[in-house]
Amino acid sequence: MVGMNRHDGAPIDGIEDIRQSIHDILTTPVGSRLARRTYGSLLPEMIDRPLIPANVLRLYAATALAISRWEDRVRLRRVSIDSATAQGGAVLIAEGDRIDLPTAQPFRLAIPLSL
Repeated sequence: MVGMNRHDGAPIDGIEDIRQSIHDILTTPVGSRLARRTYGSLLPEMIDRPLIPANVLRLYAATALAISRWEDRVRLRRVSIDSATAQGGAVLIAEGDRIDLPTAQPFRLAIPLSL
């Protein structure tokens, strides 16, 4: 399946399409889409919360739930945060297997977030 790049309209497929899809899922607040009220994740609700261990766990759980529900081309194995900054930015690392291929292939995505 070929998708469309949100920035320039060019066709994309494979891991780039999956990366764009996961970024969209994670940055869309649940309830914000009229036709799909349950689409998205709880990550946008975590804006301005400190990255204390309890909130990091919430972030991991919200990420895993959203990806497992809305992106059926992957099976998630691990979520972690890399490069958290005092300005509220972080890079979310999602690792797992692509299951949309004849044989599962591992993937690792770095997704920038503004928390």
